[in-house]
Amino acid sequence: MELHYKLFRVRELADNDESFIAALAEAFLEEVPEDAERLKKAVAENNYQEAYQAAHKMKPTVDLFELGVLDKLIEVQDWGKFTQTDVDITEQLEIVLSAVEKASAEMKSDFKL
Repeated sequence: MELHYKLFRVRELADNDESFIAALAEAFLEEVPEDAERLKKAVAENNYQEAYQAAHKMKPTVDLFELGVLDKLIEVQDWGKFTQTDVDITEQLEIVLSAVEKASAEMKSDFKL
């Protein structure tokens, strides 16, 4: 439990209310993998605005659950925000997508979702 994500800040936010913590985990699973797919598609299509929006939307949740890739996600976000056509963002994107995938699988197991 909590190898690919951390609940410290979630527990703090939820004041250790286990049902609220579970609801936040469920919200993570509903939103973040979908946004990650949106981000992946946007980067593949060089859709900078869409990449920026998807990464920006993911940031608070990735930060709250401490996936450890916030800096990489911000790099992807900035790639889109500043239309960095001369930058290959693939490596950073893969790190973010892998972290989301691992955290999602672990959360599904931990919270039996």
